[in-house]
Amino acid sequence: MAIDSILVQIDAEIARLTQVRSLLANIGSVAVTVTEPKAKKASAKAKTRKKRVLSPEARKRIADAQRKRWAAQKAKTKK
Repeated sequence: MAIDSILVQIDAEIARLTQVRSLLANIGSVAVTVTEPKAKKASAKAKTRKKRVLSPEARKRIADAQRKRWAAQKAKTKK
């Protein structure tokens, strides 16, 4: 192959790749602007969630159960 034909092919490939790169860059910027407002809505929605509260009775049951587990574990290690 002659050097001139190789250079012509390389120039054609560079032109094609440049065109593809510009198309992809435009698609990427459009995708970011389209998805950005959705992310803001999702984070705003998460902030409005009510805080979950346990009743005093539920807290006591959980604490008692945990103390029971700790006592069982402590009894196991003493043996």
